[in-house]
Amino acid sequence: MIDLTFTLNNHRETVNIDPETPLLWVLRDHFGLTGTKYSCGMGICGNCSVHINGKPQRSCTIPIKHVAGKEVLTIEGLGAKGLHPVQKVWDAEAVSQCGYCQPGQIMNAVALLKTNPRPSDADIDEAMNGVLCRCGTYQRIRKAIHTVAEEV
Repeated sequence: MIDLTFTLNNHRETVNIDPETPLLWVLRDHFGLTGTKYSCGMGICGNCSVHINGKPQRSCTIPIKHVAGKEVLTIEGLGAKGLHPVQKVWDAEAVSQCGYCQPGQIMNAVALLKTNPRPSDADIDEAMNGVLCRCGTYQRIRKAIHTVAEEV
């Protein structure tokens, strides 16, 4: 067990933990941030995506020791002053069906729009590749990303 300090949703946090513990479980079990979902446990599905230093990463495969001194942003941290524009459009466009993958989808969409505010369909497909939706709402996801891009 060691003390690890990092920034979580704009707050400095320290945990005393096994350094090999996956970030996902630290978020869920130690901080109660259950918006980040567990699905495959192998970094394949993207449902556990969070931002680490501004880039989307799969939290299920990243040991907590790798985020020491870094900034971690979860779905809960997106809308510190209300819903993030992507979250608002996701709701308005009724993107999700079951909703399980949506935190990962939203985190990847936010990262895409931050680096590419006017993405093409190909840009969206590339950025969202690997975030699996069991319900197959990919067309609604693409439409929502275009809607946010037009509104911002």
